[in-house]
Amino acid sequence: MLDFLKAPVEEFQDFILLGFRATINIFRSPHYADDIFQQMDIIGVGSLPIVIMIGFVSGVIMAMQMGRALSQYGAQGEVAEFVSISLVRELGPLLTALLVAGRNSSGIASEIGSMKVTEQLDAMRALGTDPIQKLVTPRLIAAALMLPLLTIISDFIGLIGGWVVAHILLHIPGSYWTPAWQALVPNDLAQGLLKPLVFAIVIAMVGCFYGIRTTGGTQGVGKATTTAVVVADIWIFVLTAMIDRIFLYL
Repeated sequence: MLDFLKAPVEEFQDFILLGFRATINIFRSPHYADDIFQQMDIIGVGSLPIVIMIGFVSGVIMAMQMGRALSQYGAQGEVAEFVSISLVRELGPLLTALLVAGRNSSGIASEIGSMKVTEQLDAMRALGTDPIQKLVTPRLIAAALMLPLLTIISDFIGLIGGWVVAHILLHIPGSYWTPAWQALVPNDLAQGLLKPLVFAIVIAMVGCFYGIRTTGGTQGVGKATTTAVVVADIWIFVLTAMIDRIFLYL
């Protein structure tokens, strides 16, 4: 009666197993440092322009909307606190992860998927090279290092966007940066840094997982690419809710 659950349960089991093997490989040789740096450039530097743009726009929109709402209560001076907490705790990690997932989960899945359908992974195994050690672990390490850094940059650029709106467009008197920093407590900073680390693991592993499972030629590569982006985005939203729930009680 529950046969329809077998496929997703087995898929989730395979995903956990792949993640476990990729994590164990971090502490094993060889480490393929060149591949790690290459992926850091692709994931981090390649995503930087769009992350900066979305961070600035997020700060501008947040400041404009909150300035309009708070003006009804004569509390426009609180814009900095709202922008700071919203970006660092929620919007910065979430939007950055979604952008990186859309750009890199698809790229990872298509790259590894193409290697799978052209039997390059089988050739690696025949030559004694572990495809997980060579392909998955470098992408996992690179994503885990770069996404938190991208999130920090996005948060800072978002605060600059909020400052532009608060002082140039809305002409809100008073300091902006001091209350923006003072509004952040250690819980907010920990939450804002833990989320991108968890998201990075999911983004890298989902892309690699569906890339390795690709079948059916070029059509299968396209399907794996689409599936990787959708699944990564769903996991990002689910994990956001779970982490928020955990920090709610801390």
